[in-house]
Order: sequence, then structure tokens, then C-alpha cells
Amino acid sequence: MSERDRAPVPEQAPFRPRNVLSAVLLALACLLVPFATLASWAAHGLTDTGRYVRTMAPLAADPDVRGAVANTLGDGIMREAGHELDTGPLRGTVGPFVHDAVRSFTRTEAFRTGWDAANRAVHDAVLRALRDDGRRADTVTVDLAPVVARVKHRLTADHAPFAHRIPVPHTRVPVLPADDVDGLRRGYHVLDTAAFWLPLAAAVCAVAGTALAACRRRAVTALGLGTALGGGLLVLAVAIGRRLTLADLPDALHRAAAGAVYDALTATLSTVSWLLLAFGLAVALGSWLTGRYGPRPAARRRARASAAPAADPAPGPNRARS
Repeated sequence: MSERDRAPVPEQAPFRPRNVLSAVLLALACLLVPFATLASWAAHGLTDTGRYVRTMAPLAADPDVRGAVANTLGDGIMREAGHELDTGPLRGTVGPFVHDAVRSFTRTEAFRTGWDAANRAVHDAVLRALRDDGRRADTVTVDLAPVVARVKHRLTADHAPFAHRIPVPHTRVPVLPADDVDGLRRGYHVLDTAAFWLPLAAAVCAVAGTALAACRRRAVTALGLGTALGGGLLVLAVAIGRRLTLADLPDALHRAAAGAVYDALTATLSTVSWLLLAFGLAVALGSWLTGRYGPRPAARRRARASAAPAADPAPGPNRARS
């Protein structure tokens, strides 16, 4: 039998259920990546008191945050100062001095120390309420008397009228309503569990889907594109979340301060989201270039060129007679 009479042997088709399972696992891995990133950021960034305080510390120098704090503290002092400062024409006289002194106080090192202490106290109080399952759901409060005492000392040093009469009560300021504690407590435990299992599940699905794929290079390319898509969706979610968070704040000053706080809290999440986008695109591009211009495709092209049969010569008269 001549070479021409041999029929080409078709390549064996890949097992279809295996390809379907690989595609499902890869899609699941790409879907889990943004949720795993979000859960890890919330669990390890927002629930760590030291990291939270370090994140919030630079905001003590932000002018929008200082302005919002000065207005809030000044109004609170005027409300708590008693009838001598709270009624009549005296209020119009002392009020500007109080607000000016508070604004001056927000530019001091003492304010930055009090800012860190207040953030640490609030964060510790909220975490204790969320982690203590046996505790009854009460309103989470924080005592701000030390901050008022610092402001009173500043006012007295500046010789503000009636500064020595400003009371320093140990008022418990609510920071979390009791109705929200139970729901946030359940959400905290779900978040704590998800922060461990979601990244692990995403990694397992990615490895298993790539191992089961008939063409692993294409699987890696799809995984890179899915990761980049997840990172892009996270970037979009951070931007939309910022807009929705600030939309309910009517005061422009408090809106600017809330925007600064939101940007500080989500800075790590934004950075990780952009890294996921860049890393996924780099992996997909590298896999595609390897499959198109790598050593194996070049070797296969040379093998096909060398194995191509030479053209049959034209039949001569002797071959025709035979």
C-alpha cells in the first residue's frame, strides 16, 4: 500500500464532560476572586484595630476632616456649656471664640493624639460588641470626656470667656445603635469565615480547572482574563460605593470629610483591585504570546513542514504502459 492510499488518522476528540467541568471550575474561580478579595480586605483591614488606627491617622491633617470635627466639637461644647453660654446675646459673643479655638486645636499635636485615641476607642468598642456573642445587644457608646477636657484646656489657655465653666461630663456618645448590633454581629462572623474559605476555594477551583483542561494554555488565558474582569468590577464597585455613600449627606462639609474617610479606608482595596486587573491581563497576554510564538508552536510548524509529502511526478509513458 502506497503512502497516498493511507487514510489520515483523525485526532482523538477530547472528552467533553471533562472540558465542561474545567470550564465550570475556571468560571467559578474567576467569580470567587473579587468576593475573596473583598472579604479579605474587610476582615484583615477593617477589623484590625492597629491597622485601622494607622489608616485613619493621616486624616487628622486633612482640612475637610478638621473642619467637620471643629464644627461638630464646637457645636457640642456650646450645647453642653449651660444656660450662661447657650442662651441670650452671650451665645453670639462666645460662639465665635469657641469655634476659633476648636479650629486652632485641630491643628495641634494634641488633636492628632486625641484623634488616634478616639479612633482606637471607637474601634475597640465596636469590635468587642461584634465579637462577644454572649453579650446582650446594647447600644455601643464611647466616652469623649478626654477630648472635651483637652478643648477646655486650650480655651482656658487662650483666655476665652467662661472657658473655665465648661463642664467635662463623662457623656457616653452612641456610635452604634442596639438594633444594628445583632445584624452586624452575624455579618461579622460570616465575613470572618468567608475571608478564610473564599480565597482557598478560588485557588482550588483555578488549579483543578487548569489541570482538567484539554488545552491548559487556553485555560490559563481564560483564567487571566477572568481575574482581570474581577479586578475591573472591584474598581467599579469602589467608585459606585463612594458615590452612594456620599449621596445621602446633605452638608457639603461633612460630605467632603466623609469622602476623605472613604478614600482612606478603601485605598488598599483599590490598589489590590488595580493589581488584579493588571496581573490578569499580563497573565492572559503572556499565555497568548507563548502559545503563538513560543518554542513548541515553532517546533510543530517545522515538523509539519518537514513531514509534508513531496509532489508526485507527472506520469511518464513507461508508467502509463505499466
